[in-house]
Amino acid sequence: MTRTSKAETKGRKLSNFLCFAVYSANLAFGRAYKPILDAVGLTYTQYIAMVALSEADEQTVSALGEKLFLESNTLTPILKKLEQSGYISRVRDPADERQVRVSLTAAGRRLLDKDINVSLVEATGLGDEFPVVQKTVARLRDNLLRNTRADPRKG
Repeated sequence: MTRTSKAETKGRKLSNFLCFAVYSANLAFGRAYKPILDAVGLTYTQYIAMVALSEADEQTVSALGEKLFLESNTLTPILKKLEQSGYISRVRDPADERQVRVSLTAAGRRLLDKDINVSLVEATGLGDEFPVVQKTVARLRDNLLRNTRADPRKG
């Protein structure tokens, strides 16, 4: 027999929290991606970095970090590993030596041509709703970021 807590009577159940639904979905995505990415020797963060680089070559590390929501000190070791694996190249910008530009190599492009993401889209079970859910979650993220940037007390 379980006892009803005061939190339940106020509607404060974990299953009612959107943030927990998003967090736990993120964990589920990680579990779903792991065997697929293990097979090609990548981590999820390495994979999304490569996908972001596939959109445009010669991105700066800082621009790539902004796109991925990663700080430079987190992104740099990921990029070093990808470079050691032969999937990306990093070169200093001749116009500004402080900037490092990153591009996919031919081997990196071949790896992405395997279209690793297809089976994950199917695994979501969303069918035609997939693009709608993706856009809604992106809008949620953007709204939260906008809200927390608007008030310096919020983060």
